[in-house]
Amino acid sequence: MDFDDFREDAEQWLTDNCPASLLGRREPVSGGGRKVPITDPDSQRYFDAMLERGWTVPHWPTEYGGAGLAADEHYALRQAMSNVGAPMPLAGMGTTMIGPTLLEHGTPEQKARHLPKIASGEIRWCQGYSEPGAGSDLASLTTRAIDEGDHYLINGSKIWTSGAQYADWIFCLVRTDFDAPKHEGISFVLFSMDQPGVSVKPIRLISGASPFCQCFFDDARALKEDLVGKQNRGWTIAKRLLQHERSSISGAMPATRSVPEVAGEYVGMADGRIADAAFRRQVIDHELDALAFTLTQQRAREENTDGRTQTYATSIFKLCRSELTVRRTELIVAMMGTRGVGWTGEPFKSDELEETRFWLARKAGTIAGGSSEVQRNVIAKRVLGLPD
Repeated sequence: MDFDDFREDAEQWLTDNCPASLLGRREPVSGGGRKVPITDPDSQRYFDAMLERGWTVPHWPTEYGGAGLAADEHYALRQAMSNVGAPMPLAGMGTTMIGPTLLEHGTPEQKARHLPKIASGEIRWCQGYSEPGAGSDLASLTTRAIDEGDHYLINGSKIWTSGAQYADWIFCLVRTDFDAPKHEGISFVLFSMDQPGVSVKPIRLISGASPFCQCFFDDARALKEDLVGKQNRGWTIAKRLLQHERSSISGAMPATRSVPEVAGEYVGMADGRIADAAFRRQVIDHELDALAFTLTQQRAREENTDGRTQTYATSIFKLCRSELTVRRTELIVAMMGTRGVGWTGEPFKSDELEETRFWLARKAGTIAGGSSEVQRNVIAKRVLGLPD
């Protein structure tokens, strides 16, 4: 079946199976996990239908709960979902980060044990990377894993751990050799968050939300069978997972109104153009840059014939996406004027309050997933080949 035929068939199936109440929904139906179950019957029915078809993780092999779609089929499905207005059934670090990493680096037993539970939404994951003293210099981490034969005892803390209060499991970087050079004494382990010795403290942000947490480990247990790769050789796996993360971030579209839509509402139109010349110029510049970014991503996707996550090019796309999104949110709030500085209640509308909080939250996007400065270093060294 060719690309257009596949997309048309997918659109028809989605039209028949996505409840009208979900059409146009921006956020995914589920983030997975036992702690945040789906409560809406329409959402559950849609999720179950997508799961049965393998479309919660459509590009994964069928034996792990996917549909085994080729790269062009996966892209066609995403187009069909966008055309119909059907939401993503499942999202989170399981589908975008640890799942793809296990597909590449996990043992057959690890894949069989963990991947189907991600695909079905049974287990939600969080990322244990950054520490209070190891942020951009991640390899300086000090969380310790002591070898106890068939398991490790984990002691230390992680910070900025997104969604840890809802997570069932964590993929975590730990130091297993303090005498080795810092990049060579790190291991990559998986363990349950629901055990004695694990505590989670949410961190309240300026946007009013608490998506990030600090996690504390006091003799938490990680089984040896959940060591990914070799002991003391986890840094390579950690970097590859970051490429999956950056790829997912760079593909994420802002979840609020379009820039021209906001301009038309708050700045006004004159003779079919945005009335204010300065804002008109800024909107044009932003829309052209956004279009160039989208076309560059499309070209990279078409050149990526094996469908795997790209390597260092992900830093280019992550940098451009996060910086472009910050520009977008700042432009929107500026055009809204005093309507863009509300926090709660009357006289502000709900979508105005959403824009303000989204503007504040997106400022963190140039740090999360690797700061813009880190991405520029990666691009300089790994893409352009510039000397240190």
